[in-house]
Amino acid sequence: MIILKTPDEIALMAQASRIVAETLILLKQAVRAGVTTDELDRIAEEAIRAKGATPAFKGYRGYPKTLCASVNEQVVHGIPSKRKLKDGDIIGLDLGAIVGGFYGDSAVTVAVGRIDEATAALVRVTEEALYLGIQQAVVGNRLTDISHAIQRHVEAAGYSVVTEFVGHGIGRQLHEEPQVPNYGRPGQGPRLQPGMVLAIEPMVNMGGSAVRVLDDRWTAVTADGSLSAHFEHTITIQPDGPARVLSQV
Repeated sequence: MIILKTPDEIALMAQASRIVAETLILLKQAVRAGVTTDELDRIAEEAIRAKGATPAFKGYRGYPKTLCASVNEQVVHGIPSKRKLKDGDIIGLDLGAIVGGFYGDSAVTVAVGRIDEATAALVRVTEEALYLGIQQAVVGNRLTDISHAIQRHVEAAGYSVVTEFVGHGIGRQLHEEPQVPNYGRPGQGPRLQPGMVLAIEPMVNMGGSAVRVLDDRWTAVTADGSLSAHFEHTITIQPDGPARVLSQV
């Protein structure tokens, strides 16, 4: 069942999402060669708690950290560790927070130092695909209008969308209905309504779409070892006009 949110509930989600966005800005500033993903996790947890919010991921289904930090071929759910970032890496930073019982969720992919143009293009196209999906998040459209816009842009650039992980509804739970795939024919699924809140999150591989999960039971990597990028925003459908991006400062 898709749960429509009241204006007061959306206000709490906007507050949680704003804290996530501000924390991601801090993390982007901290990303550099030599920093460990554990250090980034510490920055994230301290920043979220300092603003009176609760980390959304820590303890979620047993996940051990505040931040998901996915490097290079890691698609999503990379567990922070003593791994040091290197110049030329890319890292997906995925983060959530809870305020007043409601969730916010967002992700960015960041370059570590200088990256080559092929890698930069992957990151750029993935972020563009997110915003093209968001443009379709308007009253009267169908859910897969979002999905199709993402897939079309990604595949036109020669990349693959990950099909095993999808976006999702969000609210009192981190993951609610509906699922928001990053692929599909347009005009399918539920019609978009005011009060729907969605976490739209394209995950894009430079190579094939297949992924596998490592022995830690969390970290998903590309099956062919190719690079992967990930961007996400929490958005709400407005009564008229474009979607409101809650996780954007």
